[in-house]
Amino acid sequence: MCRCETEGRPALPLAPHETLPRAPAAACGLSGENMAAPRARGCSLAGLLPAQTSLEYALLDAVTQEEKDSLVYQYLQKVDGWEQDLSVPEFPEGLEWLNTEEPLSVYKDLCGKVVILDFFTYCCINCIHLLPDLHTLEHTYSDEDGLLIVGVHSAKFPNEKVLDNIKSAVLRYNITHPVVNDADASLWQELEVSCWPTLVILGPRGNMLFSLIGEGHKDKLFLYTSIALKYYKDRGQIRDNKIEIKLYKDSLPPSPLLFPGKVTVDHVSNRLVIADTGHHRILVVWKNGQIQYSIGGPNPGRKDGIFSESTFNSPQGVAIRNNIIYVADTENHLIRKIDLEAEMVSTVAGIGIQGTDKEGGAPGEEQPISSPWDVVFGMSGSEVRGDDILWIAMAGTHQIWALLLDCGRLPKKNELKKGTCLRFAGSGNEENRNNAYPHKAGFAQPSGLSLAPEDPWSCLFVADSESSTVRTVSLKDGAVKHLVGGERDPMNLFAFGDVDGVGVNARLQHPLGVTWDKKRNLLYVADSYNHKIKAVDPKTKNCTTLAGTGDASNVITSSFTESTFNEPGGLCVGENGQLLYVADTNNHQIKVMDLETKTISVLPVFRPDNAVVDGPFLVEKQKTLPKLPKSAPNIRLSPVAASPGQTLQFKLRLDLPSGTKLTEGVPSCWFLTAEGPASLRIQTQRREIVVV
Repeated sequence: MCRCETEGRPALPLAPHETLPRAPAAACGLSGENMAAPRARGCSLAGLLPAQTSLEYALLDAVTQEEKDSLVYQYLQKVDGWEQDLSVPEFPEGLEWLNTEEPLSVYKDLCGKVVILDFFTYCCINCIHLLPDLHTLEHTYSDEDGLLIVGVHSAKFPNEKVLDNIKSAVLRYNITHPVVNDADASLWQELEVSCWPTLVILGPRGNMLFSLIGEGHKDKLFLYTSIALKYYKDRGQIRDNKIEIKLYKDSLPPSPLLFPGKVTVDHVSNRLVIADTGHHRILVVWKNGQIQYSIGGPNPGRKDGIFSESTFNSPQGVAIRNNIIYVADTENHLIRKIDLEAEMVSTVAGIGIQGTDKEGGAPGEEQPISSPWDVVFGMSGSEVRGDDILWIAMAGTHQIWALLLDCGRLPKKNELKKGTCLRFAGSGNEENRNNAYPHKAGFAQPSGLSLAPEDPWSCLFVADSESSTVRTVSLKDGAVKHLVGGERDPMNLFAFGDVDGVGVNARLQHPLGVTWDKKRNLLYVADSYNHKIKAVDPKTKNCTTLAGTGDASNVITSSFTESTFNEPGGLCVGENGQLLYVADTNNHQIKVMDLETKTISVLPVFRPDNAVVDGPFLVEKQKTLPKLPKSAPNIRLSPVAASPGQTLQFKLRLDLPSGTKLTEGVPSCWFLTAEGPASLRIQTQRREIVVV
């Protein structure tokens, strides 16, 4: 059974069947006879179902590769012999395209190609799981071989319809084939696609050949594609012309961070750990932003060993205790361990390929896992002991798992050996289902975790992204309960929005991160697709906006509510509850929110020599400053002690002689300098001058 989203897209009703004529072979510059179906056929995928179902049953009985190849070849002869093609509609005019010089046409640019249409939405974990298969296929067959993949982005959330957000996703997931923003889902409706992801394989006339629904069909994908290329090459219908590709990523300048996913605080050593996801590395930085360790990157990989040789693939969640960092190495499907004293990286859970096991129970290094997205330290049961468990948000199987860091027990479980990795909560079904029995509850792509071990909470908080909810999992008995967002129907994953309120009346949109503020008894939520940080009181279930306007931009002001974010993905509380660090993912920054002064700043990330690992900082062109006259006053202020990330406010008051005023349009000049260590940096956020 494929794991895919099948919410039915109630917001996108299906269009009625329409019969579309096939483009004549001559129009494509191809030889061969015109063929038509035995009866009028629309463009719905349902038209493929009878023939493809017969093929797939026959393939189950095939033993050798030759038998499988022959069955697919015969199937193509049958489909190609229909009196009328089952034709795909043309891409509508006016759609926005990425990774191409100009919009593509099915019946002009793609004629003579075997084309794979990938219907996806960038939030969907199943769509993300499919990308490695498509990458491998692209490296096996090029457009000169006759193959082209086109991503058709059909959004689930309103935020995903925005081209700039799709651009960010194309960069994050290193998508190098053309992508079209089908924001109104017109192609989705025409073909009657029912879930994400769906692949549609087209022949060289725009004729539909196969459809594959969900993930986990790599063997069929390669089989169908390779035989289709052979079949149409045998008939002289494949063209070897190149399609002009213009990668969006090639136009971007380097930056210190690239799509940072998560951030956490080392409460002992005055350090932050940042999952620099787009650079495939983990950064350990001091609170002033100076890099202490850079581990992995800039390219994806999967290698343990010393820091200089170790590699990761799109890491997300990070947790640190006693110079040990655990990492959710998401696209490697691993949990990694970083020993800062030994400067070594090792694997503690996962086998390096995506698993489908929804129970677990094997030693970590033998246990397949699927897309871990966040990790947090915790304890087993209600016993007073150290952090002996690593809780894991297992987005790929829609569950919460546990890795035993020491011998211990989970609620309703016998004693477990150190190193055991197993499911704690969640059936594995993609649902918004709460239940007193943890294994009967259902999550939908859990992506953020935070622990509140103290009574009366004693729970894990879970950012359940695809249900747009925040949930709790009891540490005492595993019961899963609703906190805010979503709705009561466990099957409806479309209850999202941006509404402050209480419990089910609050609305979130694809939240990715949560963190607990034990000083204030508040939970902070990275409400990613609303581009906001929200605060939840778990006692009253009241959810309110803490920061962000809702616009996806990068404005920093002295006001929380006037500042902006762009799909923030992770956050953590530091400095005994004074600062909130936010991984502002699409702005490629770590933002620092002072919860006491209500001010925001950006954490500068730099090496001791001010050189950034992956390129120089973007620096404004140096301006020529005017020379101040010798008579200009030089005011020396009393020493002020400041901590990294803290915002200081200076007000300059000018007392002008009676009857005088400043000349409009003429610039005033003043300097602010500070004495301190070489790594001290001052960022002026706001200048306030009072003239009297």
